[in-house]
Amino acid sequence: MNTLSYKEQWFGNIRGDILSGIVVALALIPEAIAFSIIAGVDPMVGLYASFSIAVIISFVGGRPAMISAATGAMALAMVLLVRDHGLDYLLAATILTGILQLIFGFLKIARFMKFIPRAVMIGFVNSLAILIFMAQVPFIFGINAITYAFVGITLAIVYILPRFFTAIPAPLIAILALTGVVMYSGIDMQNVGSLGTISQTLPSFFIPNVPFNFETLQIIFPTALALSIIGLLESLLTASILDDATETGSDKNQEARGQGIANIITGFFGGMAGCAMIGQSGINVQSGGRGRLSTFVAGVFLMFLIIVLGNWVVQIPMPVLAGIMVMVCIGTFDWGSFKYLVTAPKSDAVVMLLTVVVVVYTHDLSKGVFAGVILSAVLFAAKISKVEVRKEGLESDASNRYTIHGQLFFASSQDFVSAFDQVEPSQGVILDFSDATVWDDSGVGAIDRVMNKLQAQGQTVEITGLNASSQKLVDKLATYGNAGKSTH
Repeated sequence: MNTLSYKEQWFGNIRGDILSGIVVALALIPEAIAFSIIAGVDPMVGLYASFSIAVIISFVGGRPAMISAATGAMALAMVLLVRDHGLDYLLAATILTGILQLIFGFLKIARFMKFIPRAVMIGFVNSLAILIFMAQVPFIFGINAITYAFVGITLAIVYILPRFFTAIPAPLIAILALTGVVMYSGIDMQNVGSLGTISQTLPSFFIPNVPFNFETLQIIFPTALALSIIGLLESLLTASILDDATETGSDKNQEARGQGIANIITGFFGGMAGCAMIGQSGINVQSGGRGRLSTFVAGVFLMFLIIVLGNWVVQIPMPVLAGIMVMVCIGTFDWGSFKYLVTAPKSDAVVMLLTVVVVVYTHDLSKGVFAGVILSAVLFAAKISKVEVRKEGLESDASNRYTIHGQLFFASSQDFVSAFDQVEPSQGVILDFSDATVWDDSGVGAIDRVMNKLQAQGQTVEITGLNASSQKLVDKLATYGNAGKSTH
């Protein structure tokens, strides 16, 4: 993949980037408000975050055309902190999130993305969709029939209209049309204004009003750590998707550092932590966005809309926003995962399901990812831990040759030792490792135990066929000394 110069990333696609940025800004408004409500904060906290993060990341990010703003994944991880300690602690956690991400970026955290299996990624995306849907339930069910009607109409508009008309994002049309209906008819319905105040002002710098002590750090650190990991996971995954879609490269470690810088600054300007958005980044690329200018325009135009149209935004009915978020969930969920459960290896299916269950149960995306990665590693270790020892018969010198097949490490060492419990007496034994690899100290220790056992029976032992890495490990760690002869 080619990587464009910084100048080309800004000015190589001016018309396409400006138009796509405007489309993204229009689509960002309902999502930023909805994610704020999920987190339990005023709509302006999400709107300020979306403006700030998008503008900053356009300069310091590592993936041109990627949209970063307030997201559902991050909002879900904030709920308990906001409920128990309030907005100022959330802003302090946002700043700490950025610091942690900055550190992860300098430590080149992106190289560890290769250790996250596809099954975990599918579970991550599906659990995110499920949690966002669960957050909409209070605004949809158990209210009244008119609420169901508005949700249904919203779903129909967002699903059907793009098939015939794409000049204006369907979610924005749903908002404008149904908000107009409510205002004209006077229907009594919960709206954005009843959940928080929207200020038609630019964000201003301030320091969160929290005690600067160890107790505050204890309160915010767990949330900040979860936010930093979730944010980097979603951002780096989105960057990889855009790399493939645009056939261009990106600097994942620079992206991690950029996310950190954006969140640090955003926390000082009253915004919640955010990260890259898979859905909005896709909209941007599909609308013609290819450079950093598209991300910058999206952030700036979003704030322009709030300052100019703020009095209208507070009139948006909550059932409409809930309906839009349900469509986001439907678009986010990987529906092919049902087929995946049937066609994929059983171990991968179990890993995917575990990731979803842990995330939905704990409401913590990072815990689900860790659980999935750990289970995947355990299952992989179990799969390759089968070692086979075959007796090849007598050699001309009356030594028995045993060939070892498989991987010799901590999980297979006991089976290897057990294979030599019953060894026929002979003048000597040859252990042939031509079809095996020794991986760790446990594997070398198993060879030691077999050597000592055979030598105690009065047999001479020769080791042969070790590959270079195995030979180096044996030479370094083995304790059987010169009693056995090792040949390459």
